[in-house]
Amino acid sequence: MSGPKSEPVRWGILATGGIAASFTKDLLAMEEAQVMAVGSRSPEAAKRFAERFGIPRSHGSWAELAADDELDVIYVATPHAAHRTAAGLCLEAGRAVLCEKAFTLNAREAGELVDLARTHDRFLMEAMWTYCDPVVRRMTALVRDGAIGEVRAVHADFGLPGPIDPAHRLRDPAQGGGALLDLGVYPVSFAQLLLGEPSDVQARAELSPEGVDVNTGLLLGWDSGAVALLSCSLTADTPRSAAVTGSAGRIEFPRGFFHPDHFVLHRPGHAPEEFTAPDGLRAYQREAAEVMRCLRADERESPLVPLSGTLAVMRTLDTARSKIGVRYPGEG
Repeated sequence: MSGPKSEPVRWGILATGGIAASFTKDLLAMEEAQVMAVGSRSPEAAKRFAERFGIPRSHGSWAELAADDELDVIYVATPHAAHRTAAGLCLEAGRAVLCEKAFTLNAREAGELVDLARTHDRFLMEAMWTYCDPVVRRMTALVRDGAIGEVRAVHADFGLPGPIDPAHRLRDPAQGGGALLDLGVYPVSFAQLLLGEPSDVQARAELSPEGVDVNTGLLLGWDSGAVALLSCSLTADTPRSAAVTGSAGRIEFPRGFFHPDHFVLHRPGHAPEEFTAPDGLRAYQREAAEVMRCLRADERESPLVPLSGTLAVMRTLDTARSKIGVRYPGEG
């Protein structure tokens, strides 16, 4: 990051869809951030987005945005099939990158981005807001300190009500469609936050006529004997809750476990304890705040969202896709 540490961090936004708009809206409310430019493959779309949010500059290509020397960091909000190309352009141009989840289509692409970041000595982070959430961080601290004993099981789900239109990107293999990469990344990341990379991955899914998964279950196993039962769906509105069960208690998250406002600790002989950790920030702002903290500290990756963890999640998703028979164009 160039300039004094007290100056606002200068952001670029790559893509102009709904997630880019939500992130930009939240970013504009942060005093330490300045949204300076937006880039799209469509000059018209970039211009409309810039006018909508009062962004000074619009670029009609990803490469032009990446080459903008007045940017400290670029947020990549394309569908994940384009993450490797888009984030790669930014890293090669010397920009720090916050890249949406799922990080890439597969672990190979994720590894390539990590290598690029290290080659060009630039910051890179997956936009896994769950890991930046103060409530989740409080939970992990309690688990680490033995509040529920040894973790034995994790349960988590994320499903959306169907049907999904066949023309939607979630049904398109060329855009990395399917429930697993869009929704399953949350339960998998949640489980691996607590237990690390599993030693065994089993999965079963219903596939759409296009060949993407629309209803998927996963069973992850660890050498410790711990298991995780996870699901994701494009055909059913699941509870979207999570629970962590240990040998001496359990922690339950309500609907929306991936950006929760509280959890409840249950232990034998104790009344249920509710924990909250308000910080006054919205979910997108928390990940943005962590990026800006890292840039000001001249760090190349976040200790909250380490690249090793992102790569491990991508390996798990790769193995799960191999079990259910989902392949994307160009993967072989």
